[in-house]
Amino acid sequence: MTPSQPRPAEEAIGPQVVSVRADRPIAEKGIPDATIARLPVYLRTLNVMADDGVATISSGELADAAGVNPAQLRKDLSYLGTYGTRGVGYDVRYLRFQIGSQIGSAQEWPVVIVGLGNLGTALANYSGFGSRGFKIVALLDPKPDLIGRTVVGVPISDLADLEQIVERTEVRIAIIATPAAGAQEVCDRLVACGVRSILNFAPTALSVPPEVNLRKVDLGQELQILAYHEQQQMADPLESGPNADGTGSVHPHGVTA
Repeated sequence: MTPSQPRPAEEAIGPQVVSVRADRPIAEKGIPDATIARLPVYLRTLNVMADDGVATISSGELADAAGVNPAQLRKDLSYLGTYGTRGVGYDVRYLRFQIGSQIGSAQEWPVVIVGLGNLGTALANYSGFGSRGFKIVALLDPKPDLIGRTVVGVPISDLADLEQIVERTEVRIAIIATPAAGAQEVCDRLVACGVRSILNFAPTALSVPPEVNLRKVDLGQELQILAYHEQQQMADPLESGPNADGTGSVHPHGVTA
């Protein structure tokens, strides 16, 4: 199976032509995972800047908008071979195109969502997928009362037809939003169909082969982490307040944020 036809890797942007190697996966370039995780943040920030009509931006301005320090930003972009012009900064459209090409936003990735409960339906309705290069092409659920309904123009199909639908739609990425009990079985079926990228929202750990990229989003866990920090601040507000220089917070165990 192959993803949708990629957009041209060379396209005119303003007075210059930007050429980006589209045949080298980002992982082959030795880019750290932490940098890869920040690239979508930079891209989102640049999209906002471009929509606001900003043509160029300094590393300091982009770093502030993205919530990182300028040195970290410059280091991250250096992995892509991207350097701003001294005294001018970065060309917003060029940098947006370059980052998008590297993280896959320069082509459209077909996505299936399995599990159309409250969470799955909310994910299907999320409007940000399209602008980031993702297209929801299939929705699957085993409940008879949901099968046949349409969400964002996509009909909900029977989970029993997973294999046929994955093959027909050439799905490359799957989102699992099922209850915990059925998540591993769904995951196994997706992997058997050739799906190699899975985002798991089910409240359980999944087991996948080494060649499968699995990411987990646990909303309950994230809330518990926030509750922990809130509890620490309530227990000792002085220690959890700003440092003398205003640069961060000191937690009860001596960890500076």
